[in-house]
Amino acid sequence: MAPGESGQPQASGDSAPVASSPPLPPPEKPSAVRQRSYVVLSFWLVVLLLGLPIWWKTTAIYRAELPLDRMLKWADGKACRPVFPLQISIQADSLQEQEAQNLIRLTQHALDDLNDFSGHHLRLQLAPRNAPLPRDDFQTALTIRLKPGTSSSASLNQESAVLDITYPPNHVPSLTSPSSPLASYITNELRATFAEEQSIISYLLSTSSMSTGVRPQGLSAEAAEALSKRTTRSLRYAPTYHLTFSLFTDNALPNTWDIEAALDEYIRPMLEVLRPIHNFTIDTQIQLYAIPGVQSQVLSKDHLSSFINAAEWPLSPSIGKAPTINFVIYIGNQTVGLDAEAETAQSWMIPQWGTVYLLSQPDTESHVSTAALKQPMLTFGGHLLSLMGTPQSGSLPLRLSTLGRIRSTDLLLRASSTLGSLARLSLALPSISIPRSVADGVSKTMHHLELACADLGGPEGLMHARIAEEEAERAFFEKSMVGQLYFPDEHKIAVYLPLLGPVFVPLLMGLINEVKKFIKEAKQKAQEARSKKHQ
Repeated sequence: MAPGESGQPQASGDSAPVASSPPLPPPEKPSAVRQRSYVVLSFWLVVLLLGLPIWWKTTAIYRAELPLDRMLKWADGKACRPVFPLQISIQADSLQEQEAQNLIRLTQHALDDLNDFSGHHLRLQLAPRNAPLPRDDFQTALTIRLKPGTSSSASLNQESAVLDITYPPNHVPSLTSPSSPLASYITNELRATFAEEQSIISYLLSTSSMSTGVRPQGLSAEAAEALSKRTTRSLRYAPTYHLTFSLFTDNALPNTWDIEAALDEYIRPMLEVLRPIHNFTIDTQIQLYAIPGVQSQVLSKDHLSSFINAAEWPLSPSIGKAPTINFVIYIGNQTVGLDAEAETAQSWMIPQWGTVYLLSQPDTESHVSTAALKQPMLTFGGHLLSLMGTPQSGSLPLRLSTLGRIRSTDLLLRASSTLGSLARLSLALPSISIPRSVADGVSKTMHHLELACADLGGPEGLMHARIAEEEAERAFFEKSMVGQLYFPDEHKIAVYLPLLGPVFVPLLMGLINEVKKFIKEAKQKAQEARSKKHQ
């Protein structure tokens, strides 16, 4: 063993080295702390004072102010009471002036006492002696011509809105009589003349929200069902309709037809009468080798829906905004079987579409004459009136004046209902934008509704009701509004969160740290203040 070495460890006066903790960073200078706080504060000031106002301004939804209360009043029937003041002119040249005035007074009292439909105000007036019959006088709904005779009878003129009434001379009321058989007879005839119009208008009012203030006429379940079918069958009102007359054949013949002459003789005169209410455009076409969807000779009601082969027949589509009404003549040997086995028909009407007429003609005939087109054209004319919603009873001029009042009512109700829907939509979706054009459309709608309500019985009322309905539809279906109906708030969150999340997390964490530090310093100062106080 080497000198100085031994098996025992040698004692040493020095201790073993001890591991020391890492040195702490030097404390921050107060200027650096203030600088960091100023940086955090400046970021938040930029966000709050500049970023948020710019974001709010650029993303704010413009909502034009709408008169919601007035719109809901129109929808609820509180802004307009649909009333039709019908002027009835009475020609009583065979009576003395005082007798005629007394008869009108008694008849007016009888009408007012009945008052079974408050929407109709029949107002009687005495026509001047030897006055000609009014033509195109929209102020006079009906003219009554009184003539002495052997018994009481009434006849409605088929070419004008004139009701001829004959009466026995002893039915003329005396000046002191409180009632008169002639007055009662005239009252009953007036009620019968306008009964269908009252039923239709009453049905329209009863199925809308504007029946407030107008007591609907009592309708039976059968009558209401019939009116419902008629309303479903007729076309929706449009200022212009496009009429297409088509000739379809199952072979190469016939290939010509006298359609222009037939239209001039049977269709265009009726269209001229309808022109104050609707405008019409017409086109014609011929299609050879047209194959129907059903080959059966006797067509049942089940076959009618599939008879028209839309894939093979080039039926004209709607031209522009004008709905198309199709009138088809098919040359073949088919007939339509009715419920009774022995009865057949040659035509049928398709609701809101048009009419198909099955015309039989020899296979060798190459031309369809005007005489052969007479019955199809007459059928088309009658079906056209039905598709327009024209009443079925009365003379043609009287039915057309009634049609004008029915259309005015329908348009008034639809425009008012659209206003209510728009108001409820605005209240239900506070985040949807309302452009200025919508507010202007609502203002125009209510203006024309007021004018229409003031003159429902005349052509001016129909014109204003049509404009009101168009403006209401345009306002409700504004493109910028329709697109936002399908933009929920959840979608906005999904768009903003990925963009703003990475930006706000550092700002928020910095703000939290500064707040914690401020609280810590405040506590330390408070503790030091208490220590000095105890000392």
